[in-house]
Order: sequence, then structure tokens, then C-alpha cells
Amino acid sequence: MDETKLEKTSTVQDKAIWRALSVSGVKSVASVADSIHPDLPERDEVFAERIQLFPEGCLGLSESTSNDLCGYVISHPIRRLQPPALNSLLGEIASDANQYYIHDLAILPKVRGHGSARECMDKLSAIARRYPTTCLISVYGTEQFWSRFGFSPVQINDVLEKKLREYGDDAICLERKNEG
Repeated sequence: MDETKLEKTSTVQDKAIWRALSVSGVKSVASVADSIHPDLPERDEVFAERIQLFPEGCLGLSESTSNDLCGYVISHPIRRLQPPALNSLLGEIASDANQYYIHDLAILPKVRGHGSARECMDKLSAIARRYPTTCLISVYGTEQFWSRFGFSPVQINDVLEKKLREYGDDAICLERKNEG
């Protein structure tokens, strides 16, 4: 590898780092969420509860130079194709949860394009292997982005269709099989 490639790799790796989220960082998570999802607001309590209930699935992306939060992922187990309604509290992780759910993966535009989403999905895949499938609700026309990670649309029932409407007209439920 020549020095130019090594320098570029170091710069990319130094750009941002995935770390565990804590409840004390909820205001920063909400700030990123408000920037990425202005039409899909969620209360701070929603983020805080998910971090408390399933901390291993909640990560923050921090710029290495400033330590400012520039992205996050919130994920947790659910019953298959029963994601929570937007801006709702879970109460608990169901003891019979049989699917992994990515509630949100948000990365600010200033740090996109450096492999952070791929790195995050690698981390989540290690957790998700405990479940047969992973699902998410794709918004803002991101279905093609998610297809790179093996997600495709699933047939939905009336209950799920009603939840999807809360996420906007273009919301789609996607699912993928997990590698065991």
C-alpha cells in the first residue's frame, strides 16, 4: 500500500467513531434526529428509554477530533413485524421477541460517505444474529440504500400499514434474513 492510500485510510478512520450511547447523551441524539428527521419528531424520552432497555443496540457516531455526535443508531428486538409506533415508549423488550429492529440509523451529511453506515451495520449484524430476521421502516426513499445491506420489502398487514402512515407516504417496511 502506498503512503497516499495509507493517509486516506487514516483520515477516514479518524473522521468518526461508533461508541455506546448513554442516557446523558440524549439531547445530542435528539439534535441529530431533528436535523435528519424534521418531519418525524420523537421525544427525548423515547430515545432514553430505548438506550436504557437495550444499550448494546444504541450507538453514537462521534467525530474523533471534537467528540461531537454526528450520528446514531437505535435498535432493539421486537416481535416479528410489530415495530413500535413513531414517538412511542416500549415499556419493555418483549420476552418473546423474535426479530431485530433498526429503529433509526441517522448520520449527518458532513460525515457521510466514509463507510460509517457499513461499520454500524457490521456491529448490528453481530447482535442481530440472535434473531432469524431484522426489519426496519425505510423513509425518505432510502429503500435502495437499505437494499445494499440485504433488505427488501415485506408484505404487511393492516396494523403495520397504519403504523407506516405515521412515518410518511413513502415509508416501507423492509426485512432481511440474518446469518446465523
